[in-house]
Amino acid sequence: MIDITQYSVWDQLLYYYEMNGSYVLNQFFRQFLMAIYGVLFAAILAIPLGFYLARNAKIADWILGIANVIQTIPSLAMLSILMLAVGLGPNLIVVTVFIYSVLPILRNTYTGVRNVDDNILDVGKGMGMTKRQMVYKIELPLAMSVIMGGIRNAFIMGVGVSTLGTFVGASGLGDILQQGVNASEGTSIILAGVIPISVMAIIGDVFLTWVENKLDPSAR
Repeated sequence: MIDITQYSVWDQLLYYYEMNGSYVLNQFFRQFLMAIYGVLFAAILAIPLGFYLARNAKIADWILGIANVIQTIPSLAMLSILMLAVGLGPNLIVVTVFIYSVLPILRNTYTGVRNVDDNILDVGKGMGMTKRQMVYKIELPLAMSVIMGGIRNAFIMGVGVSTLGTFVGASGLGDILQQGVNASEGTSIILAGVIPISVMAIIGDVFLTWVENKLDPSAR
Protein backbone atom coordinates (compact mmCIF):
# COMPACT_ATOMS: atom_id res chain seq x y z
CA MET A 1 0.00 0.00 0.00
CA ILE A 2 1.37 3.43 -0.98
CA ASP A 3 1.91 5.95 1.83
CA ILE A 4 0.96 9.16 0.01
CA THR A 5 1.58 11.28 3.12
CA GLN A 6 5.24 11.22 2.12
CA TYR A 7 4.36 13.04 -1.11
CA SER A 8 4.05 16.79 -1.55
CA VAL A 9 0.56 18.30 -1.50
CA TRP A 10 0.56 18.67 -5.29
CA ASP A 11 1.68 15.08 -5.80
CA GLN A 12 -1.07 13.95 -3.45
CA LEU A 13 -3.54 16.04 -5.46
CA LEU A 14 -2.49 14.43 -8.75
CA TYR A 15 -2.67 10.98 -7.13
CA TYR A 16 -6.20 11.71 -5.90
CA TYR A 17 -7.32 12.75 -9.37
CA GLU A 18 -5.70 9.67 -10.86
CA MET A 19 -7.51 7.35 -8.46
CA ASN A 20 -10.82 9.22 -8.29
CA GLY A 21 -11.05 11.06 -11.62
CA SER A 22 -14.43 9.59 -12.63
CA TYR A 23 -15.88 10.31 -9.18
CA VAL A 24 -14.75 13.95 -9.31
CA LEU A 25 -16.16 14.35 -12.82
CA ASN A 26 -19.47 12.84 -11.76
CA GLN A 27 -19.75 15.21 -8.78
CA PHE A 28 -18.75 18.14 -11.00
CA PHE A 29 -21.62 17.56 -13.43
CA ARG A 30 -24.02 16.80 -10.59
CA GLN A 31 -23.28 20.17 -8.97
CA PHE A 32 -23.34 21.95 -12.33
CA LEU A 33 -26.82 20.60 -13.08
CA MET A 34 -28.16 21.64 -9.68
CA ALA A 35 -26.85 25.16 -10.21
CA ILE A 36 -28.00 25.52 -13.82
CA TYR A 37 -31.49 24.14 -13.14
CA GLY A 38 -32.02 26.58 -10.29
CA VAL A 39 -30.87 29.53 -12.41
CA LEU A 40 -32.94 28.40 -15.41
CA PHE A 41 -36.14 28.14 -13.37
CA ALA A 42 -35.40 31.53 -11.79
CA ALA A 43 -34.96 33.10 -15.23
CA ILE A 44 -38.29 31.66 -16.39
CA LEU A 45 -40.00 33.44 -13.49
CA ALA A 46 -37.88 36.58 -13.05
CA ILE A 47 -37.64 37.80 -16.66
CA PRO A 48 -41.42 38.06 -17.29
CA LEU A 49 -41.86 39.47 -13.77
CA GLY A 50 -39.17 42.06 -14.47
CA PHE A 51 -41.05 43.21 -17.58
CA TYR A 52 -44.26 43.43 -15.57
CA LEU A 53 -42.61 45.50 -12.82
CA ALA A 54 -41.08 47.84 -15.39
CA ARG A 55 -44.65 48.74 -16.38
CA ASN A 56 -45.93 48.92 -12.81
CA ALA A 57 -43.43 51.04 -10.93
CA LYS A 58 -45.74 51.42 -7.92
CA ILE A 59 -45.35 47.79 -6.87
CA ALA A 60 -41.79 47.37 -8.17
CA ASP A 61 -40.21 48.80 -5.01
CA TRP A 62 -42.24 46.42 -2.84
CA ILE A 63 -41.39 43.32 -4.83
CA LEU A 64 -37.71 44.20 -5.15
CA GLY A 65 -37.62 45.05 -1.44
CA ILE A 66 -39.03 41.64 -0.51
CA ALA A 67 -36.51 39.95 -2.83
CA ASN A 68 -33.70 41.92 -1.19
CA VAL A 69 -34.79 40.77 2.27
CA ILE A 70 -34.86 37.13 1.15
CA GLN A 71 -31.38 37.57 -0.30
CA THR A 72 -30.01 38.50 3.14
CA ILE A 73 -30.97 35.13 4.68
CA PRO A 74 -27.84 32.96 5.11
CA SER A 75 -27.67 29.94 2.82
CA LEU A 76 -27.61 27.34 5.61
CA ALA A 77 -30.59 28.99 7.30
CA MET A 78 -32.49 28.98 4.01
CA LEU A 79 -31.68 25.29 3.53
CA SER A 80 -32.97 24.54 7.01
CA ILE A 81 -36.25 26.37 6.34
CA LEU A 82 -36.84 24.83 2.92
CA MET A 83 -35.89 21.37 4.14
CA LEU A 84 -39.16 21.25 6.10
CA ALA A 85 -41.15 21.60 2.87
CA VAL A 86 -38.92 20.04 0.21
CA GLY A 87 -37.03 17.40 2.16
CA LEU A 88 -33.42 16.37 1.63
CA GLY A 89 -31.69 15.79 -1.68
CA PRO A 90 -30.85 17.65 -4.89
CA ASN A 91 -34.35 19.15 -5.19
CA LEU A 92 -33.67 21.16 -2.05
CA ILE A 93 -30.51 22.63 -3.57
CA VAL A 94 -32.27 23.44 -6.86
CA VAL A 95 -35.06 25.27 -4.99
CA THR A 96 -32.51 27.18 -2.88
CA VAL A 97 -30.50 28.22 -5.94
CA PHE A 98 -33.79 29.23 -7.58
CA ILE A 99 -34.71 31.53 -4.69
CA TYR A 100 -31.29 33.18 -4.50
CA SER A 101 -31.17 33.60 -8.30
CA VAL A 102 -34.49 35.41 -8.63
CA LEU A 103 -33.26 38.77 -7.28
CA PRO A 104 -30.25 39.42 -9.57
CA ILE A 105 -32.19 38.35 -12.68
CA LEU A 106 -35.32 40.26 -11.64
CA ARG A 107 -33.39 43.41 -10.77
CA ASN A 108 -31.38 43.40 -14.00
CA THR A 109 -34.45 42.71 -16.12
CA TYR A 110 -36.31 45.57 -14.46
CA THR A 111 -33.33 47.92 -14.90
CA GLY A 112 -32.72 46.86 -18.51
CA VAL A 113 -36.33 47.38 -19.58
CA ARG A 114 -36.65 50.70 -17.74
CA ASN A 115 -33.51 51.99 -19.46
CA VAL A 116 -34.77 51.37 -22.99
CA ASP A 117 -34.85 54.73 -24.78
CA ASP A 118 -38.41 56.13 -24.97
CA ASN A 119 -37.63 57.56 -28.42
CA ILE A 120 -37.02 54.05 -29.75
CA LEU A 121 -40.32 52.91 -28.27
CA ASP A 122 -42.08 55.85 -29.90
CA VAL A 123 -40.61 54.83 -33.26
CA GLY A 124 -41.97 51.32 -32.75
CA LYS A 125 -45.41 52.70 -31.95
CA GLY A 126 -45.23 54.93 -35.03
CA MET A 127 -44.51 51.89 -37.17
CA GLY A 128 -47.69 50.28 -35.90
CA MET A 129 -46.08 47.61 -33.72
CA THR A 130 -48.29 45.82 -31.21
CA LYS A 131 -47.26 45.62 -27.55
CA ARG A 132 -46.08 42.04 -28.06
CA GLN A 133 -43.97 43.04 -31.07
CA MET A 134 -42.41 45.90 -29.12
CA VAL A 135 -41.44 43.50 -26.33
CA TYR A 136 -39.83 40.91 -28.61
CA LYS A 137 -38.36 43.21 -31.26
CA ILE A 138 -37.32 46.25 -29.21
CA GLU A 139 -37.33 45.91 -25.42
CA LEU A 140 -36.03 42.36 -25.06
CA PRO A 141 -33.12 42.71 -27.53
CA LEU A 142 -32.05 46.05 -26.02
CA ALA A 143 -32.31 44.78 -22.44
CA MET A 144 -30.85 41.33 -23.07
CA SER A 145 -27.23 42.21 -22.28
CA VAL A 146 -28.29 43.60 -18.89
CA ILE A 147 -30.46 40.54 -18.25
CA MET A 148 -27.52 38.26 -19.08
CA GLY A 149 -25.48 40.15 -16.49
CA GLY A 150 -28.06 39.13 -13.88
CA ILE A 151 -28.04 35.53 -15.08
CA ARG A 152 -24.24 35.50 -14.86
CA ASN A 153 -24.30 36.76 -11.27
CA ALA A 154 -27.01 34.24 -10.41
CA PHE A 155 -24.99 31.33 -11.82
CA ILE A 156 -21.86 32.25 -9.86
CA MET A 157 -23.99 32.46 -6.72
CA GLY A 158 -25.63 29.15 -7.63
CA VAL A 159 -22.27 27.40 -7.85
CA GLY A 160 -21.50 28.52 -4.30
CA VAL A 161 -24.89 27.55 -2.90
CA SER A 162 -24.88 24.14 -4.60
CA THR A 163 -21.60 23.33 -2.83
CA LEU A 164 -23.67 23.07 0.36
CA GLY A 165 -25.41 20.03 -1.12
CA THR A 166 -23.09 17.81 0.89
CA PHE A 167 -24.93 18.82 4.08
CA VAL A 168 -28.39 17.86 2.77
CA GLY A 169 -27.73 14.62 0.92
CA ALA A 170 -27.47 16.19 -2.54
CA SER A 171 -23.79 15.31 -3.05
CA GLY A 172 -21.74 17.45 -5.43
CA LEU A 173 -18.18 18.69 -5.07
CA GLY A 174 -18.93 19.66 -1.49
CA ASP A 175 -18.63 15.95 -0.67
CA ILE A 176 -14.95 16.08 -1.62
CA LEU A 177 -14.42 19.15 0.55
CA GLN A 178 -16.08 17.35 3.45
CA GLN A 179 -13.80 14.35 2.97
CA GLY A 180 -10.78 16.65 3.10
CA VAL A 181 -11.99 18.40 6.25
CA ASN A 182 -12.53 15.06 8.00
CA ALA A 183 -9.14 13.63 6.93
CA SER A 184 -6.13 14.04 9.23
CA GLU A 185 -4.04 15.43 6.37
CA GLY A 186 -6.69 16.46 3.90
CA THR A 187 -5.21 19.55 2.26
CA SER A 188 -4.82 17.82 -1.09
CA ILE A 189 -8.38 16.46 -0.93
CA ILE A 190 -9.76 19.92 -0.15
CA LEU A 191 -7.84 21.27 -3.15
CA ALA A 192 -9.27 18.44 -5.25
CA GLY A 193 -12.72 19.87 -4.51
CA VAL A 194 -11.88 23.57 -4.60
CA ILE A 195 -10.20 23.48 -8.01
CA PRO A 196 -13.17 22.07 -10.00
CA ILE A 197 -15.57 24.40 -8.14
CA SER A 198 -13.39 27.34 -9.16
CA VAL A 199 -13.10 26.05 -12.73
CA MET A 200 -16.89 25.73 -12.95
CA ALA A 201 -17.42 29.29 -11.73
CA ILE A 202 -14.70 30.75 -13.98
CA ILE A 203 -15.83 28.94 -17.14
CA GLY A 204 -19.44 29.91 -16.46
CA ASP A 205 -18.48 33.53 -15.85
CA VAL A 206 -16.31 33.75 -18.99
CA PHE A 207 -18.93 32.12 -21.20
CA LEU A 208 -21.83 34.21 -19.89
CA THR A 209 -19.74 37.39 -20.11
CA TRP A 210 -19.03 36.54 -23.75
CA VAL A 211 -22.75 36.04 -24.39
CA GLU A 212 -23.53 39.29 -22.55
CA ASN A 213 -21.07 41.23 -24.71
CA LYS A 214 -22.41 39.63 -27.90
CA LEU A 215 -25.93 40.71 -26.97
CA ASP A 216 -24.91 44.26 -26.08
CA PRO A 217 -26.33 46.54 -28.84
CA SER A 218 -23.61 49.14 -28.26
CA ALA A 219 -20.96 46.55 -29.21
CA ARG A 220 -22.44 45.94 -32.65
